[in-house]
Amino acid sequence: MKILTGNDLKTGDVVWWTGYDWSRHVSDAAELHDNAPDVMAREIAKRTVNDCYLVDAERTDNGILPVHIKEKVRATGPTVRPDLKIAPPDPAAGNWVI
Repeated sequence: MKILTGNDLKTGDVVWWTGYDWSRHVSDAAELHDNAPDVMAREIAKRTVNDCYLVDAERTDNGILPVHIKEKVRATGPTVRPDLKIAPPDPAAGNWVI
């Protein structure tokens, strides 16, 4: 599966394409199919994100998570400061594990 990520141009936050907008939470990400080039071109043209790109992801018990370690860190926050991790939108969803 492929999901789309980038950085918000106003805040610098890592964001994930939800199918209609951007979210800071990777669990909100939507799978992209053949429409990926159109979505990417449209969103870059809107200047809401910088250089968005596709990443490999998989469905897990904790929702959608990127496969590659770089993207896992971008999705969940720093690995050296647990207090800075990005909390899931639903705290009852449990802790994310990289």
